[in-house]
Amino acid sequence: MALQTYHHTQPFELESGCILPELDIAYHTYGTLNDAGDNVVWVCHALTANSDVADWWSGLIGQHRVIDSSKYFIVCANILGSCYGSSGPLSVNPETGTPYFFDFPQITIRDMVKAHQLLRTHLGITEIHLLVGGSMGGYQALEWTLAEPDVIGRLFLLATGSAESAWGIAVHTAQRLSIEADPTWKDASSSAGAAGLKAARAIGMLTYRNYQTFVRTQTEPDKNKTDNFRAASYIDYQGDKLVKRFNAQTYWLLTKAMDSHNIARGRETDGEATLALITQPTLVIGIASDILCPPEEQRFMGQHIPNAAYHEIDSPYGHDGFLIEFEKIGAILQRWLAK
Repeated sequence: MALQTYHHTQPFELESGCILPELDIAYHTYGTLNDAGDNVVWVCHALTANSDVADWWSGLIGQHRVIDSSKYFIVCANILGSCYGSSGPLSVNPETGTPYFFDFPQITIRDMVKAHQLLRTHLGITEIHLLVGGSMGGYQALEWTLAEPDVIGRLFLLATGSAESAWGIAVHTAQRLSIEADPTWKDASSSAGAAGLKAARAIGMLTYRNYQTFVRTQTEPDKNKTDNFRAASYIDYQGDKLVKRFNAQTYWLLTKAMDSHNIARGRETDGEATLALITQPTLVIGIASDILCPPEEQRFMGQHIPNAAYHEIDSPYGHDGFLIEFEKIGAILQRWLAK
């Protein structure tokens, strides 16, 4: 299914109190909504992904996959604040006729979920059989389950947490400092802050993988080399790759949104008690080598969500394992869905 866009013509109030005059939500769907309306699988994507989940998670999504598009109606919406079709820094502000760029207001995970809810209503969906989220997508899935408990049937979380950790906030701050060090980053241009974004991605790659990954795949075979190392070339390549497809102001904005993530924020409960409000059957998967969202965060959710099943997988890919280890993840998910 091609990219579609829902244009919401009414004002959209953000958690901060700022108001967007209107809202665009880009999304993909796969499969068909059945007559009962009970076959919806909604996938919430992570930081720099887009709504074409059948492309970037093809090992799990599509015909004859675990999440089978011939059985389920699969939806993935591009998050608010992104640069892949939903309203964000590159969108045109209807009040000025020019893109928002750096002036796009601060958003939170809950604002993203509120936009998802608008799209859900637009699509005529009253029940989500399975809500899925990895990494930042898990932040959205948790908040959505708490916001609309009667809509969500089952929950699948992987490589994610119930609150952004001090470690995660520190990583994001270092990334934003890299962007802010680029003197162009506040320019009214889609290429603003490109050099800073490349540096931010370099920092991110160190947390998406880990020591063992780099030693195994990037160790220099030439012991006499003094420059132009394989590991350096890899980081340089990954930075350039993101700059070609993403936007620095968007990256800055979305990392700020991640920092605000805490399911207990504004609620009269702590983290444990808030997780206890999630009564849906929940599958939680952690990755043993993940240093960005380490397994202790998933174990915490597994312990405090009343109807949770926790599994931990080994992977040489660290945090990125949630995107790569589709065979291991798919086998666990298939067994759990069969129950």
